[in-house]
Amino acid sequence: MSGLKRMGFLMFAIAYCLTYQHDLTLVLLAAALCLVSNLGTILFLRSAGRSKGVPRWIWLSVAGAAGGFGIWSTHFVAMLAYDPGIVVGYDRDLTLISLGAAFASTFVAGLAAVSLAGSQANIAAGLAFGVGVAAMHFIGMAGLQVPGTIVWDRYLVVVALIISAAMATWGFTLTKNWKGSNWSILAAASALSLGIVLMHFTAMGALTIIEGGANAIEPQALSKPFLLATILAVSISMLASGISASIIAFRAARQASASETRFELLLQGVTDYAIYMLDPSGIVTNWNTGAERAKGYSAAEIVGQSFARFYSEEDQRNGLPQRALQSALANGRFEAEGLRFRKDGSSFWAHVVIQPVYDDDHHLIGYVKITRDITQAKIDGDRIREVSRNLDLALENMSQGISMFDRNERLILANARYSQLFGFPENFIRPGLAYSEIVRSGYQIVFGDGDAADTRATDHYRRHMATMRSGQKTLVHQTTSGRSILATFNVLADGGWVTTFEDITERLAREEKIAFMAKHDALTGLPNRPTFNDYLSHQLTIAKRLSSKVAVIGIDLDKFKEINDQMGHVAGDFVLSTLAARLNGILRDEELVARLGGDEFAAVKRFNDMAELDDFVARLEATLMEKMDFEGHHIVPGASVGVALYPEAGENTETLLANADLAMYRAKHEVGRNVCFYEESMDEASRDRRRLARDLWTAIERDQMYLHYQVQKSVATGKTTGYEVLLRWNHPERGNISPVDFIPIAEECGAIVPIGEWVLREACREAVSWKDDIKIAVNISPIQIAHANIAELVRAVLQETGLPASRLELEITESSIIVDKSKALVAMRALKQQGVAIAIDDFGTGYSSLETLRSFPFDKIKLDRSFMNEVETSQEAKAVIRSILALGRGLSIPVLAEGVETLSQLELLTSEGCDEAQGYYFGRPARMEKQAAALNTAA
Repeated sequence: MSGLKRMGFLMFAIAYCLTYQHDLTLVLLAAALCLVSNLGTILFLRSAGRSKGVPRWIWLSVAGAAGGFGIWSTHFVAMLAYDPGIVVGYDRDLTLISLGAAFASTFVAGLAAVSLAGSQANIAAGLAFGVGVAAMHFIGMAGLQVPGTIVWDRYLVVVALIISAAMATWGFTLTKNWKGSNWSILAAASALSLGIVLMHFTAMGALTIIEGGANAIEPQALSKPFLLATILAVSISMLASGISASIIAFRAARQASASETRFELLLQGVTDYAIYMLDPSGIVTNWNTGAERAKGYSAAEIVGQSFARFYSEEDQRNGLPQRALQSALANGRFEAEGLRFRKDGSSFWAHVVIQPVYDDDHHLIGYVKITRDITQAKIDGDRIREVSRNLDLALENMSQGISMFDRNERLILANARYSQLFGFPENFIRPGLAYSEIVRSGYQIVFGDGDAADTRATDHYRRHMATMRSGQKTLVHQTTSGRSILATFNVLADGGWVTTFEDITERLAREEKIAFMAKHDALTGLPNRPTFNDYLSHQLTIAKRLSSKVAVIGIDLDKFKEINDQMGHVAGDFVLSTLAARLNGILRDEELVARLGGDEFAAVKRFNDMAELDDFVARLEATLMEKMDFEGHHIVPGASVGVALYPEAGENTETLLANADLAMYRAKHEVGRNVCFYEESMDEASRDRRRLARDLWTAIERDQMYLHYQVQKSVATGKTTGYEVLLRWNHPERGNISPVDFIPIAEECGAIVPIGEWVLREACREAVSWKDDIKIAVNISPIQIAHANIAELVRAVLQETGLPASRLELEITESSIIVDKSKALVAMRALKQQGVAIAIDDFGTGYSSLETLRSFPFDKIKLDRSFMNEVETSQEAKAVIRSILALGRGLSIPVLAEGVETLSQLELLTSEGCDEAQGYYFGRPARMEKQAAALNTAA
């Protein structure tokens, strides 16, 4: 049979089946039931598509039940309308299975429609629904019982399946994924119904019953009356399901509406927050009271406007509003702070949150935007942050460590210095740590895990807590590295506490050093005078209680001044330091050596047997005479030692020290004797010197001083060249006192300054009456150079007396220059500018050096008298004289020899080319009125 004829035959079979084998009334009833059930199914699935969670499953279940019943009802009403002209029955089990197939197919189709998206949802739902409906039909037809054999046209069966799947897919497509109008819903239900009807009658047209055979209707087969009753029950069930679903939907809608109403009221009632919606492009779609209050716009003014107007013009140009929306869309939320602007142009600091809003299909429908004015909060926050920042800077830059603990002994805060002081690793100290845990960790860092660390940590913790609770404010921790950490506690009212930690290692060292320096000499490290006095007082107290003896020993270095002057202060400091170390090294119990100042030392020893003292003095003397090497020079400082014994020489500190000094000065002035013990006669000599010093201050006023003059002559011509003035003192009780005795005393007590001024003035007054070419030579004391403005004094005296400066010659010793070279140089240059001549006196003894002659502008060298005393018996003396004379010639400085007493001495000077001489050979010193002959000779 050709395809066209077959198609015609099939169309005829379908038409014949519908026209002659069906009750048309029941057919129309079946079509109506199908349309109503499919309309309900589509509506229920739309509700499921718009729901989430449990409500969606409820709607899917309702759709499956209502749809399944409706499809099944359509099928069997149509079957009741089928009348093949023979008696038919229906198998109960297969009929019920077909009902289950209807439920399942509708539920699965609905699940695919609401779960998938786009065309995938339509195709999957259509296939599930179409195949399921066809399966329901053929399972039901398989339960048809006839007295004969059923033959199926396979071609029509396939066509029926295709019609069912295609029409179902078309129907679900018409729903437009549940976004269409009610008309699209009706069209979709109609398409599904038409597909079911066409599938049914096409499938029925494929059926042919051949009568006869053994097949008979079984007793349990369902009769038509039973099926009618079943259909009635199914219809009622479908109606009840629809009503239930409607009730559920109504209640849900009412609740949603109430919820929306309450939410709207809530939004409008919120005045502290600006809450409003934006569409996807940023257009304002609604506006609450808080937004109007915050930004000044009414809803009528702002709805429909872009939210970008709340930003500054610069932010708008930079695209900040759109970037905020993009960020919210990309991250699910945008949150920021910044300046926003009101309707009146004023600005405020806002906290802004923007969140995207999606529909049930996750399509963006807009944004919700919440804005809060936090201007005051920002001001407060900025102030708090500034305070916190400053506090953090202060804490982190403190030289002290600081920690704060709460009442539960948990750390609240600590700065970095705290970790540094105790050697904690970086980031180890953090809030929340217990104090006991911190202490244990600190000891574990040093001692490792073990009992030693735990024991020390426990002791430390208990000591710390006990100290703090006792009210004690401070505690010093000694670390294993030798550092001293001062902890200062401040207990808080709530039971917590604040502790500051300061590394006082250097401070303690400084304090110890200061304390040491307060009691010891800075250069030598030996005890100083106050410490010596305290120690001596203590030893005297012990000696009184034990009836023992105490020796106080004064020590003065003999050659220290020469060492300082000739080799410099570095050498002097070396001698003092070395000697102090040696003296300190020989000390035993009950012995002490101190430096009292300069080159003056003192020692103390408490003893019972003189042999002990002798041994101590011998050790001191040996140490003082021991050689030192300094830059290639061998130095033996030597010393004079005076010893005063308690109780014989005194019973208190002051007396014993004074008497030890007296004994020391006796040793210094006695040749060949380094150690001298105090005797009472020494004290008498000291008192005598003090009386002379007192009398010197009044000697000028009482006219006890007078002048002698000694002539000076030219060696070559014998002509008088000048006179040296010599001071004399006629004491009213002691008579004439030698200058050798009273000049040192005058220098010690300072009386030499007014005495020297009187001598200079009287000598110049006398000399002004002499011939113009005769000079007057006046000795100047080192004390005068050091303590008086000698240049100004000389100028004033010359002006007062009228003596020309060229006739005045000032004699100074090299020792007076050595005391302060720079000051002496300034003074002598000032004198030279006035025209005064300067002679160096006693040259050849003491400190004589070529450097002195080269540095100072001397006009004359005076050769010391000691050389003339030995010149006739000592070749060395002659050699020295020749050398000094040669030196004078080389420097173009005339030389005057002192102490010439014989003709042979004069002849030697003549032969060696000496310039001038003075001495007893030319005349003894005398008052000027007795020098008339010599003065006339000069003429």
